[in-house]
Amino acid sequence: MRARAVLALGAVVFAGLAAPGARAQERPAEGTARDWQIAHEQVAWAMTHRRAVGPGFGELLGAIGERLVGTRYEPHTLELAGPERLVVNLESLDCVTFVENVLVMARLAWTAEAALVEDPHRFEAAYRRELTAIRYRDGVLDGYPSRLHYFSEWIGNNEAKGLVDGISQALGGVVDESPLHFMSTHPDAYRQLADPGVLAAIAGTEAGLASVPRHYLPEDGIEDAARGIREGDIIAATSTVPGLDIAHTGIAVWRDGALRLMHAPLVGSHVQISDETLAERIGRIEGQDGIMVARPLPPR
Repeated sequence: MRARAVLALGAVVFAGLAAPGARAQERPAEGTARDWQIAHEQVAWAMTHRRAVGPGFGELLGAIGERLVGTRYEPHTLELAGPERLVVNLESLDCVTFVENVLVMARLAWTAEAALVEDPHRFEAAYRRELTAIRYRDGVLDGYPSRLHYFSEWIGNNEAKGLVDGISQALGGVVDESPLHFMSTHPDAYRQLADPGVLAAIAGTEAGLASVPRHYLPEDGIEDAARGIREGDIIAATSTVPGLDIAHTGIAVWRDGALRLMHAPLVGSHVQISDETLAERIGRIEGQDGIMVARPLPPR
């Protein structure tokens, strides 16, 4: 999996996955009035148009995500001062929070009754429950180490919770046996890791992940496997940085007969759909050498 020259720490900053020292501009973790207006509008629209966008849950994710195209990119949106809290921020997104919030909106729209959307307190509580379930290990917010920092674990843990289906192996993926250690070996890049107890907890998580196989589809196999990837599948671009699993995330969309990536990248500064195909994009970008794929599952 280390086919290319390793990039410096800047590659991780580019992805919006790691959280180097700088933190997001201070704002209320619980969300602003504008955040909740966006959430309400998107879920209400999706409930009304669910059948029109297509029969599947993936089509709903794609449609919701496309309505967020143009939202500004901001890195480290979860890194507020103080203890770990559930952050709701829809005014600006990074590559992971884009995926998480689109999944929350789709899950609520798939199952919610109109009465939920009409009651702001119930709606916000339901949104927070879904976001907590997705973002944190086993759906429990218990400090900074409980957040699913390594996106391969994000996929595996959300698969265990029945929220997604990891399909990388079924697409022809191979095992990446390289250990995960980036966070514990770069503690200066994470404000929270100045606490020895938090650092030890992260190192313990990394050690536990060593026994979990990680299947990924190498870049030279993406084009052949593309037809097995559906609208709304979650795409995680694998990283060549030692100790790091994923460099970038997004949502698969089919446009003009080609598989493309809908994502929140630093380049472009807003949520967008790639002009090039997914295979072309991964092949072009240094520091990315394949993909992991997870299929969101509709709520039961």
